[in-house]
Amino acid sequence: MPRLSEVITALENLWPAARAESWDAVGTVVGDPEQEVTRVLFAVDPVQEIVDEAVKLGADLLVTHHPLYLRGTTTVAASTFKGRVVHTLIKHDVALHVAHTNADTADPGVSDALAGALDLRVVGPLVPDATDPSGRRGLGRVCELDHPVSVRELAARAAERLPATAQGIRVAGDPEAVVRTVAVSGGSGDSLFDDVRAAGVDAFLTADLRHHPASEFLADRAHSSPRDDAHSPLALLDAAHWATEWPWCELAAAQLDEISDREGWDLRVHVSTTVTDPWTAHAASTPITSSSMGAPN
Repeated sequence: MPRLSEVITALENLWPAARAESWDAVGTVVGDPEQEVTRVLFAVDPVQEIVDEAVKLGADLLVTHHPLYLRGTTTVAASTFKGRVVHTLIKHDVALHVAHTNADTADPGVSDALAGALDLRVVGPLVPDATDPSGRRGLGRVCELDHPVSVRELAARAAERLPATAQGIRVAGDPEAVVRTVAVSGGSGDSLFDDVRAAGVDAFLTADLRHHPASEFLADRAHSSPRDDAHSPLALLDAAHWATEWPWCELAAAQLDEISDREGWDLRVHVSTTVTDPWTAHAASTPITSSSMGAPN
């Protein structure tokens, strides 16, 4: 069986910590480099529910996309929920390793997995990594469809292919507009609007879109580059943050499986299907009519 240090070296080769954003907190959080690893669990969030799952599974290593301590801490007391996570991990000899923005920009990375889940053909990165001479690494992906679909059909595909969440898929734009090219970015994506605009795609699928940035982006897009009837202004598709990043867990697990086979490690690699999206229910709005609006204030 490999030692934790050997497995971590393999993971670092896939997602070097040096390629993480300066504000990020990636790498090994908990774990003895000399401990043996036989079973690994991949998940999006290092929350107690996932840690308990790792313990029940008998995992020696938990790999998550989101950091446990992104902004640092002065305590790991079990009276705090993150401290309790640390205590549980150490008590049961479960190591924790994080691959966040270094996995976002990897080749293949988080957005490749998202594109694959939606059966989209990746053309290249949305925001290329200037240090990659091959031009394959970077944030987000620009994709093509095998055949044009409507925004409504693309949203339905996303709702069907991504893990189910209370939010589902929100759409901004004409549901009947034709989509031939689409940009995707796992996780929060409204900081990439300038890059999406420059890419000239028909739709952008991401998560955590906020009212003002989305509204202003759509208005600016329609005003600055009006399209003909065959090419309506760009549409936005907003999925749950967790759902857009979960496909990476399957991709990452497959990558580690391949390494395990090559090295003769015989690791047992698992992907958590536990939904850790914080939203648990959704009530559809009733369409506003003149009779339901009530008297003006």
